[in-house]
Amino acid sequence: MSDKPNEFGITHLRHVDLAVPDYATQRAFYTDTWGLREVGSDGDLSYLAAEGSPEQYVIRLRRAADKRLDLIAFGAVDRAAVDALAQRLGGAGVPLVTEPGDLATAGGGYGFRFFDIDGRTVEISADVEVRTHRKVEEGESIPVRISHAVVNSTDIARTRSFYERHLGFRLSDTLHKDDMGDLMHFMRCNDRHHSLAIAHGPHTSVHHVSFEMRGIDEYLRGTGRVMRAGIKKVWGPGRHLAGNNTFSYFLDPSGNTMEYTTELERLDEDAWHPHIYDVDDPLTQDQWGTADPMSELIAKESFNDVDRGVFVAPPV
Repeated sequence: MSDKPNEFGITHLRHVDLAVPDYATQRAFYTDTWGLREVGSDGDLSYLAAEGSPEQYVIRLRRAADKRLDLIAFGAVDRAAVDALAQRLGGAGVPLVTEPGDLATAGGGYGFRFFDIDGRTVEISADVEVRTHRKVEEGESIPVRISHAVVNSTDIARTRSFYERHLGFRLSDTLHKDDMGDLMHFMRCNDRHHSLAIAHGPHTSVHHVSFEMRGIDEYLRGTGRVMRAGIKKVWGPGRHLAGNNTFSYFLDPSGNTMEYTTELERLDEDAWHPHIYDVDDPLTQDQWGTADPMSELIAKESFNDVDRGVFVAPPV
């Protein structure tokens, strides 16, 4: 990967793993409608890749009785960084789910898992086999790569502090509302504006997962294709101020919010200073003015269901 590692050797977001009760419906959505490609399956697991990404997969689906987030996976520069980070976390009292070792999932590699401060499972890995991929061509309205993941937390200051202290993430920008306080922290582990964001919500859950498209035309074509398929659109199309990226949000069949985006800002680490953006300013939410104004109803769509996987390690 071209992303420069942060101070603890973390390079980028690899994949987000979801457990779903409507497994067959979800597989069909992500392959037939969303534009990912199933590159492997193993019993009740489906590995879904983005055509332009060297990652083995960007979404993993697992058939389960309960909907939950299984884990969020980040890459590390090498095995030494994996070992050092596991030792650092363990020494700080962070609960390790697994010790560093060979991974049994698609692409192999070397990694470990732990619970973050909110109880979600996080995986750090290195030496994962690179997948043969290709350039996404002009007009192809399919995801090039996974862009970022956003999670809900009841205490976003605490969650932000955890990722800063233990994983070396840095704050890029904050969304704020005078009568509610900070609503979202955008966090980076490389020069992309955010690989992770932490949103204020009523419970721990997935807020949304975002996928990078080739360009504006492909982003709009993809948005239109998903709309024509009858998938519920939550918000968009528009362009955010924080990150300067485009957005179109949809609900997958399990009620997880998924986003198409493009042109996420890449930052000059030496010159960047975090901004605090007022969400009551219409330009903060949508510079173009093409999306519906943000409302409580729109916001609630991304609160998602209470995550049943909090402090419960996934079985695989």
